[in-house]
Amino acid sequence: MIQLGPYTLDNRLILAPMAGVTDRPFRIMCKRLGAAMAVSEMITSDKRLWKTAKSSLRMNYDGEPGLRSVQIAGGDPDMMAEAAMLSVERGAQIIDINMGCPAKKVCNKAAGSALLKDEGLVKDILNAVVQAVDIPVTLKTRIGWSRDHKNGLAVSQLAEDAGITAIAIHGRTRECKYHGTVNYDAIKDIKSAVSIPVFANGDIDSPEKALQVLEYTNADGLLIGRAAQGRPWIFREINHYLETGQHLEAPTGTEIQALLVEHLNALYEFYGDFMGLRIARKHVGWYLQTQPNNENFRKEFNRLESCQEQQEAIQTFFHQLIRTGSIAA
Repeated sequence: MIQLGPYTLDNRLILAPMAGVTDRPFRIMCKRLGAAMAVSEMITSDKRLWKTAKSSLRMNYDGEPGLRSVQIAGGDPDMMAEAAMLSVERGAQIIDINMGCPAKKVCNKAAGSALLKDEGLVKDILNAVVQAVDIPVTLKTRIGWSRDHKNGLAVSQLAEDAGITAIAIHGRTRECKYHGTVNYDAIKDIKSAVSIPVFANGDIDSPEKALQVLEYTNADGLLIGRAAQGRPWIFREINHYLETGQHLEAPTGTEIQALLVEHLNALYEFYGDFMGLRIARKHVGWYLQTQPNNENFRKEFNRLESCQEQQEAIQTFFHQLIRTGSIAA
């Protein structure tokens, strides 16, 4: 079991924060299917932007079960501290600091992984946030800014010194973004150098890979991001494999259809019909990416303009897959 302050995680798997993906409906789905914790989408530390519709939705945790971990991003220590305090007032139980996002629009504002270029600023932000709140503060970061500037170990030691509760390490630099081989050696070195929990992140997309990464890096747990898109049951598959050494049976077509319908209904309810059906399109693309004839279906699906049409289309698609034996019933 992993301890984060007063909270105990019941397994070693966490849904990684992903902008535009880890909204409340998706977090709830992943928690129900085996994630011990799910981290929110990144929230800007600039509270002037909190009144926008996007920010309001990102900070909506109403009725969310389990731990509420809220990720904040920014480059000013005082603003980050204030954002942490306001997040606690809104229901956050854990604050996660973003120093890992490689997106240009984030890095151009001296936030996310851009902070790795300035260890002094990193230290100031970590100290400011930890001192501002009485709940656990975690850090998500990378192994460095570029191939020639790998300071993930130094940043992790700064984090431990500042009182950070746990660190999640994506095993690439900012320069690599999501390309190239993940450097699990760097994660292993960081784990051996600090005494707080370390979570490995990067290209963990199967039960076998999860076990390999845990055994090789000695990490306390894993953050799973892109592999959960359209496959939220990956958490229960990995948990089962880690516990038994056996593969869990793949979900049937009937179950995938039911989960997808549940997910779409949650999106409609959370965002409203207009935005919900549009956001549903990308999730449907992820759910169906391994199914036969999905490309033609997705083109037609993306033209639908009502929630009812979307639901009927999903039902027809899966009935045909099951009828033709393309997927188990």
